[in-house]
Amino acid sequence: MTNAFEVHNLCKNYNLFSLKDVSFAVPEGSICGFIGPNGAGKTTVIKSILGLIFPDSGDIIIKQELKQTENKTRIGVILDNHMYIEEWKCSDVGDAIALCNELFDKENFNSLLKKFHIDERKKVKELSRGMKVKLQLAAALSGKAEILILDEPTSGLDPSARDDVCDILREFIIDGGKGVLFSTHITSDLEKCADYIIFINRGEILFNGPSDELRQKYIRITGSKSDLSLEDKDKLIGYREHQFGFEGLLERQMAMKLSENLNREAATLEEIIIFFDRDFGEEKNETN
Repeated sequence: MTNAFEVHNLCKNYNLFSLKDVSFAVPEGSICGFIGPNGAGKTTVIKSILGLIFPDSGDIIIKQELKQTENKTRIGVILDNHMYIEEWKCSDVGDAIALCNELFDKENFNSLLKKFHIDERKKVKELSRGMKVKLQLAAALSGKAEILILDEPTSGLDPSARDDVCDILREFIIDGGKGVLFSTHITSDLEKCADYIIFINRGEILFNGPSDELRQKYIRITGSKSDLSLEDKDKLIGYREHQFGFEGLLERQMAMKLSENLNREAATLEEIIIFFDRDFGEEKNETN
């Protein structure tokens, strides 16, 4: 399997946070969801890939067969907040990008504006949030990007607009030679379109593999506190008590050893993040 890009043993130390030997790959022809709670390290990793910050150590290998000078122009970046001038018309966006990217295809850009139902005469500030994301996608795809990196682009979009973005990403990778890293807190989008999941927490990669495997790895445990031993309680991730009993997360193979009276349910991606984040919060409180 050929990778669109690879991250090897990435380390970055700050006063209160560190990336610790972060390694993963985004295979060609795939959409990789990049998940984790706030402060887990996602933005630090993305900025390192884009060359916006310099890691203390580690390597980032982007499409080895591309010329080094082409690497950055072959990466399309779609952000929560775009970087276009609000007073520009949508057609001006294409003109501006064409000046600094010789690979940019203005004709394709105009074609994509029509496909995405974006009026080229409208100013950027007049577009809805969803249309601004599509404008960024049109720009990235017209620059002959082979890699797309998305950092929370669907935040605040309605379900229809988010579904449109997922469709565009699926179409982008259909020829098998491209890859997508999609960082988002809206995990339902990833459950629709992500082939792989990279789960980061506390600056470390906890999981890197097929999305179905992550959902199968953990089980949500609920039930009466009287049916849970103290030993088993300590094993649970993100344990929380409530008036009806308790809830927590546990690896599937360990869950099978618990009392038969306890309930076992498949965990969603969102629940996995929440339980790990809760566990991290309790650990921080204990050390303060």
